[in-house]
Amino acid sequence: MYNISRRTMVGGMIALTTPLLGGGKALAQETINLTIGSSHPLFLPWVGPLKTIVVDKSNKLLEERGSNYRINWTEAFGGTLYKFTDTMEAITQGIADIGWVGSLFEPAAMPLQNIPYYTPFTMQTLSQAINTMNRLNVSEEPFLQEWANQDIKFFGASCSGGYHLYTKKPIEKLSDMEGLKILGVPATAAWIEPLGATVINSALPANYNQLKNGEGDGVIMISTGAAGFKLYEQAPFVTRVDTGPITHGGFGINTDTFNSLPEDVQKVIAELGLAYSVENARLSEGREETNFVKMAEGGATVTTMPEEQRLDWVNRMPDIGKKWVEETEARGVPGGDMLKKFMATAIEEGAKPLRDWSEGV
Repeated sequence: MYNISRRTMVGGMIALTTPLLGGGKALAQETINLTIGSSHPLFLPWVGPLKTIVVDKSNKLLEERGSNYRINWTEAFGGTLYKFTDTMEAITQGIADIGWVGSLFEPAAMPLQNIPYYTPFTMQTLSQAINTMNRLNVSEEPFLQEWANQDIKFFGASCSGGYHLYTKKPIEKLSDMEGLKILGVPATAAWIEPLGATVINSALPANYNQLKNGEGDGVIMISTGAAGFKLYEQAPFVTRVDTGPITHGGFGINTDTFNSLPEDVQKVIAELGLAYSVENARLSEGREETNFVKMAEGGATVTTMPEEQRLDWVNRMPDIGKKWVEETEARGVPGGDMLKKFMATAIEEGAKPLRDWSEGV
């Protein structure tokens, strides 16, 4: 399923730490205190592996490898330390040492990590999504630098299935979207606005109440989030669109914290970061169908958007890839080269894009 070589990826991640190894390591202590956190709850597939993979397996690996160190974890999931607007800043500032960084909330600070939002309908499988982004975050300096600029070290992409529509009225044709207020992250505005709808900036933890209070007529969201937060109770017309699996951030650790760790602990963190990514994809893939069954059993009306409508939708979109390139290059980011490499890598991983977003760049 995940055709990227684990040894190659882990080796690449660990190689990135080599300038840090050797002198000035952590004091010779048996116990290292680390805080791991997330703005979102553990039942989500990009949060749960922080617990089941990183926390639960770290000390076992250290023991198996003869390390004298053990990690004393403080777990702060579900927004107990910070909210979704601060996932990047919380790690940068050391509010938590390690956690999920939602790059989807940071289009200005982390434009390269947000390429999937400017290339919708590109991927078909979760393995394509994580393999593409994990490869680029190892091989391409601009991707690495984006994390370094925030004092964060990246060790594994987070991902989800494609986005779908959950609305208060049925969507039988694209014109039914006209005039609707759709809750979503800012990057989805370019997807929605060509249909005559408006995007209201929001995130999963806030969606339910916003729908209930009438702030939105619907939401564009992944199925795991919609099922887990029961958004279908407020927006019972579910249209399976599948904009393609995407990555939306990743497992990151504060750079200063990482630099202070002993070498054997660094290597375990690097390895578990990739394992987190693979587990995230496995969980998301396994839940995709059951999510829609759950919503239907909960009273939702579930339909599938016809393929010709999906193709019509993607072709109605402006050239968001080209616009994104222009905006990023104006800030000194090599967006054109990176977009071409993203699309080429995705195709190498087996993706069959409905639209070539690098065309004309």
